[in-house]
Amino acid sequence: MPDKLPPISRSMEFDFRRDLLASIVVFLVALPLCIGIAVAVGVSPGRALITGIIGGIVVGVLGGCPLQVCGPAAGLFVIIADALLKQKTYFLAEVSPQGTEADALAFALTALGVSVMLAGGMQFVAGQLRLGQWFRAVSPAVIEGMLGGIGILILASQFHVMCDHDALYHGHKAHGGLQYLAAIPVAIQQSFAGGFENPKFQAASLGILSVALIVLWQSYAPRKLRLIPAALIAVLAAAAVVLIMGWEVRMLTVSKDLLNDISWPSLTSWQLLGNGSVWTTASLIALVGSAETLLCATAVDQMQNGPRTKYDKELCAHGVGNLLCGMVGALPMTGVIVRSSANVQAGATSRLSAILHGFWLLIFVVVLPFLLAYIPKAALGAILVYTGYKLVKVKTLIELWKIDRGEALIFLVTMLIIVAEDMLLGVLAGLSLSALKLLHRFSHLAPKLTIATGGKRATLELEGAATFIRLPVLASFLEQVPMGAELHVDFTHLTYIDHSCLELLTSWAKRHKMNGGNLVIDWDSLHARFKDEPGRAVAVAKEAALTGQS
Repeated sequence: MPDKLPPISRSMEFDFRRDLLASIVVFLVALPLCIGIAVAVGVSPGRALITGIIGGIVVGVLGGCPLQVCGPAAGLFVIIADALLKQKTYFLAEVSPQGTEADALAFALTALGVSVMLAGGMQFVAGQLRLGQWFRAVSPAVIEGMLGGIGILILASQFHVMCDHDALYHGHKAHGGLQYLAAIPVAIQQSFAGGFENPKFQAASLGILSVALIVLWQSYAPRKLRLIPAALIAVLAAAAVVLIMGWEVRMLTVSKDLLNDISWPSLTSWQLLGNGSVWTTASLIALVGSAETLLCATAVDQMQNGPRTKYDKELCAHGVGNLLCGMVGALPMTGVIVRSSANVQAGATSRLSAILHGFWLLIFVVVLPFLLAYIPKAALGAILVYTGYKLVKVKTLIELWKIDRGEALIFLVTMLIIVAEDMLLGVLAGLSLSALKLLHRFSHLAPKLTIATGGKRATLELEGAATFIRLPVLASFLEQVPMGAELHVDFTHLTYIDHSCLELLTSWAKRHKMNGGNLVIDWDSLHARFKDEPGRAVAVAKEAALTGQS
């Protein structure tokens, strides 16, 4: 895709031709990604394509970010896959020990549908309560760490799909990031043994070809041709190689009518409202999906100069979209940066492009589903391997380490716990560390008192935040100032000072002056640093200090 296109002007008139072209581009981007995500979580492609249809048509009409495109996203991959596994395990252990794998999957999909409906309801209520802006208040380090953890999980799990390899760990199907990572050496060994006669070698070759084509197309394709999505090029090339070479790799299996994947709520659905795991999954989908959607909307705003996002309206629209997705048994949706950036760069001028892309997906599902049977799973796995790699932003981590090692630590801990344990624990750990860091920042004060020879002059440097929590510390340093000395207070490295600390300084200054001493404060520096404060406390303190100096 083009690296940079002229931004859309706020006053730009609606242009049907540009929106039509952009909708086709977005459709071509969305198609392989929807299918790839469905394969990754182990459901029919129809369930992901239906999500794309609802996201385009319904959320496209109702959304608060006209140029954002939503659909099934890699960011929810871990939550969905984990929820399906837990519900299948629960079904076979508690509900029907004699049940089949197909019965367990049907039960898990019903439970997922309930979770998605609940998540949609949560998002809609949050939007109605005008909480949209609050979802953006999550620390960027937590968000980046979350996406990095998701990226590693996608890369590790889809590497096996790319190689047509059944990931096993101690004889059982692998689950979780560490087990998928541990099984990668075996996948490599099996894939590169036996040459082209080995189907796994053929699949791995298709995967490597697909990744190479994506990278080369994005880097070297002529600017105009980059509007054709790299993922689509990779899928078409892989399908062509399989047809020409007659390779025996795993192909995508689809039903003749993808709309048959629609499943309406049943009596079992309402009974699952008492299942705690369903509510946990719903909360995770609502939290992570909302954060990802609104961050994506912010990124879209930065790409163009058109109307700004109405965050609460966007959140309500996604609530309606996920409510509908849950009702028909489709995957949950979020705003997707890949499709949204493609929409902007293709020249979209209004929400019509996102709506039309939903109609193109619908037409494809109704008229051309048989074409999906020609797609090798290895190519879809390769697309998601590359997607996972792009989500792990090592450059961002390095920059954070240089600027603020605390934020870098939050990034790392969030990412590693998600990979080693699960999404919920990782996100909670990141949020907890962010809260502790904030508490430390507003409670940390490091005074440094320097007393000149003879005790006639002293300097007190304040670094950190001077709040009522640190009053005893500040008072103890003031008590060390020799009687009758001139004390200079340096606010250069102070990030915050509250009224209680100013009162302490002024009361101490009065007593110190009575004993022949003096207090000198750089009031101009204090005013400049806290210029956004009303200034009354500073003015009162300045007057009370009775120094007459600045």
